[in-house]
Amino acid sequence: MLLCGPSGSGKSLLAARAGLPVLRLDDFYKEGTDPTLPLVPQSSDIDWDHPGSWDADAAVAAITELCRAGRTHVPVYDLSLSARTGESAIDIGRAPLFLAEGIFAAELVSRCRELGVLADALCLSRGPLTTFRRRFLRDLRESRKSVPFLLRRGWRLMRQERSVIARQTALGAHACDRDEAMGRLTAAAAGRCPTVRTAA
Repeated sequence: MLLCGPSGSGKSLLAARAGLPVLRLDDFYKEGTDPTLPLVPQSSDIDWDHPGSWDADAAVAAITELCRAGRTHVPVYDLSLSARTGESAIDIGRAPLFLAEGIFAAELVSRCRELGVLADALCLSRGPLTTFRRRFLRDLRESRKSVPFLLRRGWRLMRQERSVIARQTALGAHACDRDEAMGRLTAAAAGRCPTVRTAA
């Protein structure tokens, strides 16, 4: 099950409440020293909201291994350092499916579908102002980046939110609120939607 949505839309909270194993796609960000990182146009800021800041191939490999073997190893990423700080093991045991959540999850919809490991793809939406407030307070609390950077990024993302959701739905994710998402997660876990065993 792929779960996407703008940064701050509540993906991690929903994933925690779902009671399913979770693969954090944020752990597949590139390191801050990577020369291929994209920049915000007309700025020296790294664009961490651009798919080019992220390793989609490694994410797909981890999803596929979890679906086929039930376990995999993934990097541990520290957002405040923009660096990988280690590695961890994920084992989904006998769970019928797991959640792969992150702002770039929609980028994987077609590849996961082609590989036969997609149960559903959801895009959370809560409205630009609500998302801005939640994102800023979370990032400030977790000291993810400097306050000026967070304000610049937050303002830019608030203005771009509708286009972000439009892109993610165009890639195959279903836009929904938290309640509908939880209902679809429950249905998928109960086998009431097309899926394969241990599907993402």
